[in-house]
Amino acid sequence: MTNNLTDALRREERAYENGAERPLGSYLRVLGAYGGAVAGLVVLGRLTGKRIPQKISLMDLVLMGLATHRISRTLTKDPVMSPLRAPFTRYEGVSGPAELHEEVRGHGLKHAVGELVTCPFCVAQWVATAYTAGMVLAPGVTRLTGVTMTAVAVSDWLQLAYARLMKAAEGES
Repeated sequence: MTNNLTDALRREERAYENGAERPLGSYLRVLGAYGGAVAGLVVLGRLTGKRIPQKISLMDLVLMGLATHRISRTLTKDPVMSPLRAPFTRYEGVSGPAELHEEVRGHGLKHAVGELVTCPFCVAQWVATAYTAGMVLAPGVTRLTGVTMTAVAVSDWLQLAYARLMKAAEGES
């Protein structure tokens, strides 16, 4: 029975892939890790007697959104964070100001993790989940982190705007 099920799952995976590497079984492992982390955080909250907030303020939502954006880009694109991504990626070059372009390498789980750690959209879910847990378990530290990373995000946007204005001013001279 197990072999029949395994064979059927492999056939479905090959049919889905359409010639591209789509390691569905490895994606399931990554999803399982995410689900396990969420379950662990719920258990930790219960064991510590923490309560889920009944309301989230607009300011907390803004901080969470901006901090999630900045932390996700830092984890997936920042040169200084590249040693954490290196086991799963290959350096390809620069993709933007202070950001790297890396290609996923490996097969199976290594490939699935590589896709995760190079995708700011994918990592954002993990970061937002951690931020949410932080709002329950340690709201003060979490808000401070949110404010810090929001300041970094705003600074990034100002740096980019300044560079664009300087470039435009040079073109007028």
